[in-house]
Amino acid sequence: MTVALENENVCVGVITAAHGVRGFVKVKSFTANAEDFAAYGDLRDASGKRCLSVEIAGRIKDCFLVKIRGVNDRNSAEALRGTELFVSRSQLPETAEGEFYYADLVGMTAKSPDGTVLGVVKAIYNFGAGDMLEIEKPDSDTEFVGFTNKTVPAVNLKARELTVEMPDFVEVKPDGSDSELRSGAEEPRP
Repeated sequence: MTVALENENVCVGVITAAHGVRGFVKVKSFTANAEDFAAYGDLRDASGKRCLSVEIAGRIKDCFLVKIRGVNDRNSAEALRGTELFVSRSQLPETAEGEFYYADLVGMTAKSPDGTVLGVVKAIYNFGAGDMLEIEKPDSDTEFVGFTNKTVPAVNLKARELTVEMPDFVEVKPDGSDSELRSGAEEPRP
């Protein structure tokens, strides 16, 4: 599956902090198999201008201790804090049926089942309860929708569109009490 994307780079991790005085950094991985972020060769920063050759030296809680070639002191390591690490989308393995990289979804047009344009997928977040799409509506307002099979029944990578079934919401009565939820909870997409 070859997909033309607006952004050909995929963020596989971020440098969260310097560690020690010899230039080591902590990296939070975003790959399915956490250590895979270092398996794609040189990583690039968001501008694509700086290449970083990384080697995993260990693991600290939910981060990896990483040595970056040419970074040999704490000041140099500290200067990299917050740097997102990218690889070219073409370097990543193909996804299984029904799975998507965030980069595949960002920028897609969100449409209702009847074809009405709802907006554009601005970002995807996961706060721990499943993926959420941030859809920027034509009036520049934003809407958040869970990325589940029920709310997003169709994703067309070639057309760069996805179908969104807007969920029912809890109605709040004027006295501040909630009425019943009109739709049930659903499992998130794989």
